[in-house]
Amino acid sequence: MNDSDGESEAGEAASGKKKRDKKASSKDQKEAENKEKQTNKKGKEQDKKQKKSPAESSSSSSASNSSDEESLSEEELTRLKEQVEEKKKLISTMRNKPWRMVKKLALLREAQAFVEKFEGALGKGKGKKFYAYKMMMAKKWVKFKRDFDNFKTQCIPWEMKIKEVESHFGSSVASYFIFLRWMYGVNLVLFGLIFGLVIIPEILMGIPYGSIPRKTVPRAEQATAMDFSVLWDFEGYIKYSALFYGYYNNQRTIGWLKYRLPMAYFMVGVSVFGYSLMVVIRSMARNANENTGDGDDNNFTFSWKMFTSWDYLIGNPETADNKFASITTSFKESIVDEQESNKDENIHLRRFLRVLANVLIICCLCGSGYLIYFVVKRSQTFSKMQNIGWYERNEVEIVMSLLGMFCPPLFETIAALEEYHPRIGLKWQLGRIFALFLGNLYTFLLALMDDVNEKLTEEVVIKNITHWTLLNYYNSSAMNDSAVTLPPMDPADMPRGPCWETTVGIEFVRLTVSDILVTYVTILVGDFIRACFVRFVNYCWCWDLEAGFPSYAEFDISGNVLGLIFNQGMIWMGSFYAPGLVGINVLRLLTSMYFQCWAVMSSNVPHERVFKASKSNNFYMGLLLLILFLSLLPVAYTIMSLPPSFDCGPFSGKKKMYDVIQETIKQDFPLFVAKIFSYVANPGLIIPAVLLMVLAIYYLNAVAEAYQHANTELKKKMQLQRDEEKNKRNNKATTSSAVQDLDDLLVPSAKSESQPKPTEGKTYERDFCHSSGQLHLYFPSVGPANTPTLRLPRARHAFLSPCAQVSPS
Repeated sequence: MNDSDGESEAGEAASGKKKRDKKASSKDQKEAENKEKQTNKKGKEQDKKQKKSPAESSSSSSASNSSDEESLSEEELTRLKEQVEEKKKLISTMRNKPWRMVKKLALLREAQAFVEKFEGALGKGKGKKFYAYKMMMAKKWVKFKRDFDNFKTQCIPWEMKIKEVESHFGSSVASYFIFLRWMYGVNLVLFGLIFGLVIIPEILMGIPYGSIPRKTVPRAEQATAMDFSVLWDFEGYIKYSALFYGYYNNQRTIGWLKYRLPMAYFMVGVSVFGYSLMVVIRSMARNANENTGDGDDNNFTFSWKMFTSWDYLIGNPETADNKFASITTSFKESIVDEQESNKDENIHLRRFLRVLANVLIICCLCGSGYLIYFVVKRSQTFSKMQNIGWYERNEVEIVMSLLGMFCPPLFETIAALEEYHPRIGLKWQLGRIFALFLGNLYTFLLALMDDVNEKLTEEVVIKNITHWTLLNYYNSSAMNDSAVTLPPMDPADMPRGPCWETTVGIEFVRLTVSDILVTYVTILVGDFIRACFVRFVNYCWCWDLEAGFPSYAEFDISGNVLGLIFNQGMIWMGSFYAPGLVGINVLRLLTSMYFQCWAVMSSNVPHERVFKASKSNNFYMGLLLLILFLSLLPVAYTIMSLPPSFDCGPFSGKKKMYDVIQETIKQDFPLFVAKIFSYVANPGLIIPAVLLMVLAIYYLNAVAEAYQHANTELKKKMQLQRDEEKNKRNNKATTSSAVQDLDDLLVPSAKSESQPKPTEGKTYERDFCHSSGQLHLYFPSVGPANTPTLRLPRARHAFLSPCAQVSPS
């Protein structure tokens, strides 16, 4: 039957003219046409040719330009236009047809070929060719845009991997990988800025390696500079490479381009924060716009999911399996949301448990902060000792990594007392881990600042020793009165300052590398080996390992997100002291995407309480914005307050790092520009500008809240209006069905008597009352003696009021 339907539709497409003539024309028109055909043989032959092959006539008419005889008549042009419109309508509605795919494809190709062939013939006169060309170019442009959109979708990195994860684990797990991909893009741009404007110019145009002390390994360290243990601690040749701050020269201009490297280093360091701030705020605004643009999807949730979730264009079995898993997961998410919205709870007990959980978590935070401060102080003591072990050298990084690994599961265990909704519980968990990481990071920074102050005190002594050594060296050569001057001192033998900027950079690089290793080892041991043990040992174990302990691991969303955010905070802070740190982070994010996707799909199971994370991305961005601001504070403090090292870095020889801006303005800009900058830098202008910005932010926030409130009220009004209209329709349908049933049950005589006469121009009303299934009808024109009494079923009179009036109209 499907094949016969396809053949019949193909016949309709080929002989559309005949079919419309039979439907549209009456018998008189057919007789008139037969008479005309009998009298005019030439017209009859021409009509037959046009009926058999309208394509040939239209193509020949479109090809000729000379005469009007060869062109289509107005009637044929109208019919051809109708056929084209029908084919276009068929193409647009083909997807909704309940046909087999073979039939759909055949009719679709036929309709597209017909439209492409005859659409150009709809033009008139000399503009016919131009019209056909314009239509062809319009179709080509639409096809190009569709292909370009598909190309852009294909160019999105890891799109299919993320879709596969989302189909099996839900949108909450997929939001982490989307966030990871976004972070990779941001770091790629930052790496391009630093690598292109700082590292490459210094390598190509700066003083070559080994020509100055800051690029040369000291004589005492050269013997062990290439040992693996030394390189693993980022000492030796790595310490004096372009990876750290101390490698860069303080010459105002370098190379034949007169490239101002110190100014570029300072501006790139500021631009890293400026660009990151702009991108984070833009992403938050875009996510907020997408969230407010969503409609009210709280009505008929399961019906919509049941009847509109499947995509009938899926042809790949693997894609179909992913779509099936995605629909199943979405049902689980909606069921959890529905259960949480209808759950009853003991408020007093719940409040007590939540207060107890917060007290326990605060104790854990305070203990972790004290532990880090204690360990950093110990590391400063170990740094002054000789022949210390590997653990003593890396104790700070090990303790911070272990705290970041064990505290989040502990917080999650304590949070089970609170029994929040999974989405709310995720935000609480993120906030607590955020406080943990933030406390650990700032405790580490405070302890590190004590070490920096000690190095600054040490630097003053070494600076005097350096000047005294050089003075004695050149004075001794002058006192010898020899004709041959002594060569300059070897850079490897020069006294070195501690270069506290490079020391800070090394600490950030160590933290980043140790965090990478701990993360990968945790995934490998805690997820993969655990999954293998549960999978293969379950057959010979005492209890069910998959259902009981240890079972398969779930993907830790909060721990991974916060680890990613704080890793980015360390990158923002450490990139000023170690420009190569951004490159290390790019490699880390690139490998994390593949490694974690593999671990999730092979070793993890979906969460027991699945939930949607439609607004979690904006929450992630809020945390990232906060950590960006907190990362800016230490860098701004070092730029504005601490003096740079005297013998390393692009700002050596200056009192403060920001002096490079004043130097550039004085020497490279006109005098009035220097005056303008001096006026702008006046605190009398900066403080009002900051206050104005705060007021503007407060005003915009208030306006946004007002708009959100108005939007909520408008949704409520629309919902009430829709419910009211629905009730009106239901009441109208119920009343009309009741009256129809009454009319059907009436005796024909009474029914005929009750009908008003249309010629009299009068209206009558029927009063009826019911009680216990008895329905009494009173007709004024009939009288009480002839009033019929009817007995209705229970279902018929249940909706009627005790007494009502119904108009016969």
